Amino acid sequence: MRRTLQGVVTSDKCDKTVRIEVKRLYRHPKYGKIVRGRTVCHVHDENNEAHDGDTVEIVESRPRSKQKRWELVKVLEKSSLADR
Repeated sequence: MRRTLQGVVTSDKCDKTVRIEVKRLYRHPKYGKIVRGRTVCHVHDENNEAHDGDTVEIVESRPRSKQKRWELVKVLEKSSLADR
């Protein structure tokens, strides 16, 4: 079973590649405080569909390069940024 995640596009400057941030909350192992964390994923976007600020769904895939191990499934919500 391949993992699927949802995140926000933080960079779409490269061709066919977008940078996604997946935010998560977890409890600190020693102190018990709830801590915000993030995971950065480089995602293969074949048709250059995703842009800055979009919320997207991604799925695990084979390694396509040194950092790219995810593929874009679909854009869930378009950003309201007007500078496109």
